[in-house]
Amino acid sequence: MSQTSFPALTRVLVVAVALGAAAAAGRAQTAAQIIAKARSYLGGDAALDAIRSVHFVGTMEAQEFTADGPKPARYRIEIIFQKPYEQLITKTSATTIESTGLDDLEAWQRIQDVTDRSSWRLILLATDLVKKLRANTWENLNFFQGIEQRGGHVEVLGPATIDGVPAIKVAFIHEPGIVFNRFFDLASGKLLLTETDQGGRIKEEGQIMVAGVRFPQKVTTISKITDPKGKVVENPVVVSFDRITVNEVFPESLFEVPTLSPPQEPPVPAAPAPAATH
Repeated sequence: MSQTSFPALTRVLVVAVALGAAAAAGRAQTAAQIIAKARSYLGGDAALDAIRSVHFVGTMEAQEFTADGPKPARYRIEIIFQKPYEQLITKTSATTIESTGLDDLEAWQRIQDVTDRSSWRLILLATDLVKKLRANTWENLNFFQGIEQRGGHVEVLGPATIDGVPAIKVAFIHEPGIVFNRFFDLASGKLLLTETDQGGRIKEEGQIMVAGVRFPQKVTTISKITDPKGKVVENPVVVSFDRITVNEVFPESLFEVPTLSPPQEPPVPAAPAPAATH
């Protein structure tokens, strides 16, 4: 063996030892310990438990798949989550306003023509979509803790590496078919990546601090869809937030299934919290 082989061999051994230590650390941590570290990174129990609602405002960059190929699309987006199971997502383009709402056990979607307020259609969403929206609402308001109270459970799946960072993989299982696999930084507890059971990948970047809690400034979701030509392609969607507020009080009527009369302007929430500070 040449003299130059020894440093290379040493580096290999160091890497192997480091990976072994990371794997051991991953096995040693319980689900409760991992969740506690992740919540501490976000802001701690007191700040997280105080949150009753979250209101995001920003922009969404996506693609529209046409027969001629994908075309870039940009929307204004507003997302509201309110405990226990209320959600409203409003996506506005130059031509349409698309709203998706959850009112506990009922979910709906309304698509409205921007130029003609009397032209709109309403879709009541199926039970499986209601369940997924409920799980999504829980995930955005409970910050990893207490899934057992809604009939789910957590499983530690073992060590992983995300972008060169040692991580631990944890499955948040709401029920069969509704699973969020989350990868946490072993050292800090920071969420590095989320995978859904449908094969989607969600990555958070940047931060906006609100009421002592870290929220992401940008969320990128990559899912696989079938385009008009029948080809399975990746569909990236990037949402960037310019304002986040917490603990606004939204009326129940905001989330209820719309009536068949023309839609009204959304009500102004009461008791707004201070605007986000970067």
